[in-house]
Amino acid sequence: MEKRIAILGIIIEDTEVVSKVNELLHRQREYIIGRMGMPYKEKNISVISIVMDAPNDVISALSGKLGMLEGVSAKAVYSKK
Repeated sequence: MEKRIAILGIIIEDTEVVSKVNELLHRQREYIIGRMGMPYKEKNISVISIVMDAPNDVISALSGKLGMLEGVSAKAVYSKK
């Protein structure tokens, strides 16, 4: 299956679900190239950027599972190649 490079943007507005987010990311660790997380204390949110090299269905499934968590927004941006 063909792999693509993607950036997965995640915004966490409910700190109660952080462990669930980390669990989902851990399950896909073989596809994760890098991760950067930034707490934004003034707004009480966390912003995470994940760079992945994975099949399209893996990226979209992860984005969908994250987005279904209460208090979490996720969006994937794909490379054109």
